Amino acid sequence: MAQMLPAMTMLDAASAIMPKQPICVEAPASGITVLSRQPVRPDGPPSAIGDLTLSVSDLPMLSCHYIQKGLFFPAPDVPMASLVSLLVSTLSRALAIFPALAGRLVTLPDDRVVIRCNDAGVEFHHAVAPALSLDDFLVPNADVPTKLTKDLFPMDRTVSYDGHRRPLTSFQLTVLGDGAVFIGVVANHAVVDGTSFWHFYNTWAGLCRGASPKLPDFRRNFFGESTAVLRFAGGVGPAVTFDLDAPVRERIFHFSRDAIRELKATANRRSPSAGQDAEVYGKMAHDPKNPQLVRGEVSSFQSLCAQIWISTTRARKRLAADATTTLRLAVNCRHRLRPAISSAYFGNAIQSAPTTATVAELASNDLRWAASKLNASLAAYGDDAIRGVAAAWQAAPRCFPLGNPDGAVVTMGSSNRFPMYEGNDFGWGRPLAVRSGRANKFDGKMSAFPGRAGDGSVDIEVCLAPDTMAALLRDEEFMQYVSCPSHLL
Repeated sequence: MAQMLPAMTMLDAASAIMPKQPICVEAPASGITVLSRQPVRPDGPPSAIGDLTLSVSDLPMLSCHYIQKGLFFPAPDVPMASLVSLLVSTLSRALAIFPALAGRLVTLPDDRVVIRCNDAGVEFHHAVAPALSLDDFLVPNADVPTKLTKDLFPMDRTVSYDGHRRPLTSFQLTVLGDGAVFIGVVANHAVVDGTSFWHFYNTWAGLCRGASPKLPDFRRNFFGESTAVLRFAGGVGPAVTFDLDAPVRERIFHFSRDAIRELKATANRRSPSAGQDAEVYGKMAHDPKNPQLVRGEVSSFQSLCAQIWISTTRARKRLAADATTTLRLAVNCRHRLRPAISSAYFGNAIQSAPTTATVAELASNDLRWAASKLNASLAAYGDDAIRGVAAAWQAAPRCFPLGNPDGAVVTMGSSNRFPMYEGNDFGWGRPLAVRSGRANKFDGKMSAFPGRAGDGSVDIEVCLAPDTMAALLRDEEFMQYVSCPSHLL
């Protein structure tokens, strides 16, 4: 706990923290009860940033749910009152570094939507679950207990447009009966993408243990010159673009470092049956007229995603052979633009990169073929492609069509490169597990998390229709790569 002492001396930020509001409610079915809600504002003088205009990558997210992500931690060895005070005081300081997260959305007379950095504040919830333990949430080889995890987050299924009247971020500390805690963060998806989300989470954790923060870049230099707007009749905001009531099963699959190495080796293997075939393949692979074939080494993550695409499509028994199936990957555009923008750029700088094939093509070809198509799609997703997508959106602005309308889409969000375990020690130990809420989940939605061991292993949160999930779990080719992480054994 020595690391926590510097931050514990900084409770003079209490001037930015308003009194707790006791909550007297019956415990929900999950057994998680919110004891108090505490408004928190940025520490220090009023923000001088002013208005931040939503970009061509922010505006489409107005119809998406707020991001809901959080981390389980071992039991802290300080009194709970001291822990709450520490988290709230450092949250106030973190908001002073990220003042946009304490603001509100405002639509201007010309229909531009901006983040008004007015220090309106956020909410910090303190909840308890005395009858629950880590074992109730981290169940090996089982579906995620979504009836429990949904109550680890405030503002459940809030749509980002509602940031006009609701906080842009909210926070919840949940204390379990075994002493373990969960720190959940809910953030407006029109304000942040995953990169900015985890930048803030890292900053908050770092302040708790006395670390110096990496400052965000608030320059609007990701198509900031755009004059395109989204208009909503009568000021009524959009709804999500998928069916909230469609049944889905959710499960987290763990892929060890060795399993991913095996997938990568298979995806990159150049061993056709005959020497002549090998020569032909080699010429085609370097032929610029064949963009669908691999131009460079298929990465570990591309190999994994290709296998998931194949297996999920095979598990969707009702798809016709000539149906087109799509694998969509969230692409971080920060380093792909020319000139590149800062890795600390605050906001959404993402696009969705599609790779397509028919069901029959995926079924009749091997992992190398699918991985090569994905590799080629991502290799081609550079500055020209990003600017082309931005230009097309500006010509016809619309909300992002999140969902799976034809039942043949796999949408991979988040990233195994996000620092979910790295840098998120609040001072009493590394995180134990990542979990998310119900936000933006539908058949085919998947999210990539780094494995806790930090050894190159990957966890994939998978949401599928119940019959598809059942078929996937019976797929021996897929399940041979799945294992249980050692810290859950």
